[in-house]
Amino acid sequence: MESIFKKVSIKSLNENYLKILNEDWGLVTAGNIESFNTMTISWGTFGVLWNRPVFFCFVRPQRFTYEFINTNHYYTLSFFTDQYKDALDFCGNHSGREFDKMKSTELVPVSTDIGNVIFEQTRLAFECKKIYTDDIKPENLLDPNILKATYPNKDYHRMFVGEIVNCFVPY
Repeated sequence: MESIFKKVSIKSLNENYLKILNEDWGLVTAGNIESFNTMTISWGTFGVLWNRPVFFCFVRPQRFTYEFINTNHYYTLSFFTDQYKDALDFCGNHSGREFDKMKSTELVPVSTDIGNVIFEQTRLAFECKKIYTDDIKPENLLDPNILKATYPNKDYHRMFVGEIVNCFVPY
């Protein structure tokens, strides 16, 4: 891990977080190198909560990654250059229950110092320690259009708030 990535301060980054999430996409991953799953994300929130840098991640309960993120203390976010868009598309449209995403995409998982998974091809990664979870509650959605458009099957996301404890970029 040390020879591939270096740790940097999140404050040193100059990223357009709206673009990397909504346009470029990324992977959220939970588990360890022996047993993990990853899925594509295209929305979430970077910010500050309780005086800590955080990322709010939202995962539906039917997703295979949900089992991993729900039972582990950490999750990671990995962002890539445009050449990996097809791999991200595959990871968002195929379940790890049915497909070996690493074999299908040729992404190479690597372990962080504390045992979480990011990918060799990553241009930017965040390691997040879960500090809060909650489920989206339909009665709290103030815009009925969101409820109708996003949750016709009543499969409400769980929100995972993770403190960003490490940030990695390639050497």
